Amino acid sequence: MRTFAVQLKHVAASNYFIWTPLTGEKLPEGLQDGNGPENLKTKADIIKFLKDSFALGHKAAATLTTENMLQTAEHSKSTRLHLAIFGIAHAYDHYGQMVEYLRMNGIVPPASRAPSN
Repeated sequence: MRTFAVQLKHVAASNYFIWTPLTGEKLPEGLQDGNGPENLKTKADIIKFLKDSFALGHKAAATLTTENMLQTAEHSKSTRLHLAIFGIAHAYDHYGQMVEYLRMNGIVPPASRAPSN
């Protein structure tokens, strides 16, 4: 079982593994597996890693065209479209897990909180 922090690092690491074949960029230094770099320990560092991974996802999705979406992505066995769909589905799957984790620990997830005045 992953801690909440490792869940976030996993989503970010997976985003990099999924999206870099579409952009051609290199993986971040220290990224060896799906649990993210070991040296990321603080909340600020983990959130930055996560945000940067989603920024890469936006960049990668913008590369998709009707002409290239069914091509096999560089260094991958999957089509560009499959990687894009999987990237989104994977992030939502883990979002659901994190919502359950919060609720089981008595925390109302931010998206479910009543608006403040």
